[in-house]
Amino acid sequence: MKDQPSVMTGRFSGLSSKLIATIIGVILLVEIVVYLPSLASFRSTWLEDRLRVGVVAARVLDAVPDVMALPRDLTDRLLNSAGANAIVYRREGQSQMIELTNPVMPDSVVTADLRQGDLPSRVWGALDTLFAGPGRTLRVVGAGDMNESLVELLMPEAPLRRDMIDYSRSIALVSLGIAAVTAFVLYVLVSRLFIDPVLRATANMLAFRKAPENAALVLTPSARRDEIGILERELADMESELFSMLRQRRHLADLGLAVAKINHDLRNTLTAAQLLSDQVATLDDPKVQRLAPRLVTTLDKAIGFAQSVLDYGRETSAVPQFAPVGLRALVDDAGFEARVVGHPVILFRNEVDDALVVDVDGSQMNRVLVNLIKNAREALETAASERRDFYIAVSARSDAERTVISVVDNGPGLPPRARENLFVAFEGSARSGGTGLGLAIAREIVEAHGGVLALVETGQGTRFDITLPARRQDG
Repeated sequence: MKDQPSVMTGRFSGLSSKLIATIIGVILLVEIVVYLPSLASFRSTWLEDRLRVGVVAARVLDAVPDVMALPRDLTDRLLNSAGANAIVYRREGQSQMIELTNPVMPDSVVTADLRQGDLPSRVWGALDTLFAGPGRTLRVVGAGDMNESLVELLMPEAPLRRDMIDYSRSIALVSLGIAAVTAFVLYVLVSRLFIDPVLRATANMLAFRKAPENAALVLTPSARRDEIGILERELADMESELFSMLRQRRHLADLGLAVAKINHDLRNTLTAAQLLSDQVATLDDPKVQRLAPRLVTTLDKAIGFAQSVLDYGRETSAVPQFAPVGLRALVDDAGFEARVVGHPVILFRNEVDDALVVDVDGSQMNRVLVNLIKNAREALETAASERRDFYIAVSARSDAERTVISVVDNGPGLPPRARENLFVAFEGSARSGGTGLGLAIAREIVEAHGGVLALVETGQGTRFDITLPARRQDG
């Protein structure tokens, strides 16, 4: 027997580790989904703060007459407040600009239009800034505080990118903290509600498997009303039934062994009595001649019963060895073994098509047919004194899904007691002194082939149908 895996003993192993990893993964995924709009909002707010300085500068420019120039210290303060290299104010087709004393021509300029407020554009712009290389210049465009006025800022992108990285780092630390705390709380809760009961049931199953006859290992279910409670109760019921069944099987095995020994000795005794009765039957005494046949018949029944019990006890559940078998030849052999071929009173008819082939274990299916035909023969022989037109017919029909073999006789039919206990060992015999083992064994063999053995009501006589699955197509 192969070794079975043991229960995981580590607290953070098996389902526990998968649960924690799943919770953390889901929380981080949610944080990422929330992070992207948050990062876009941070970038927009940062740029809008700088743009407000540009609007203030635009007001100053708008208030100063065209013939005057702003003092250099004022323009430097405005540019430093905005963190810009230049501020451009556009209104009514005119443009005014404030720039550094020694402006530097940028190598790469990227436009950020704050007038576009849709979320995808803002998220894409934030990602573009976050993963941009150094040295880029950002052209920020936004509406001024007057109708149809625009304010533009030319500024290096590096400060914005640096602040966004710091913001992202803070968000990451907070997200990890939230994920860890949430995962721990959910883990404790889920462990108490689900993981621990599952581990308990798993450990119980493994322990009970090693010692199924130990009643102390039967699971004690909890009072839960949910699916786990149902699982615990069903597992406890199954283990209790298995415990009782194994104990009963052991008792029956011990009893069967004792009965087999007694039966063996009884058969030997009956055989000796049969030999003695045969000698007594040769005596010329009229009373002996009248009683001897009854004695011989009774001993024959007793010996047959003892032999049937021994055969049933030695019966093994061999796995059928499937192979293509011609059904007509199989029926011919069964009829011969059941002693109906050439019978003086009973006509045996093999109505199976010569070309019909079934995929069965030939020896086992032969035993089924022999039992059915033999039972029919014995029933007809019992009623032979009443009529002489008895027959036993075996026919078969087959389609794409199944093959049905019918064993039919025109005898008196089965008595009610036999019908009630059909296929039950020692109970389903239709004749006095029978064991009823033939039908029980036949049904076991047919079921092992995946088929069904059933009694079919015909109104007259007896008919058994063997229904087998369609022939398997190998390869």
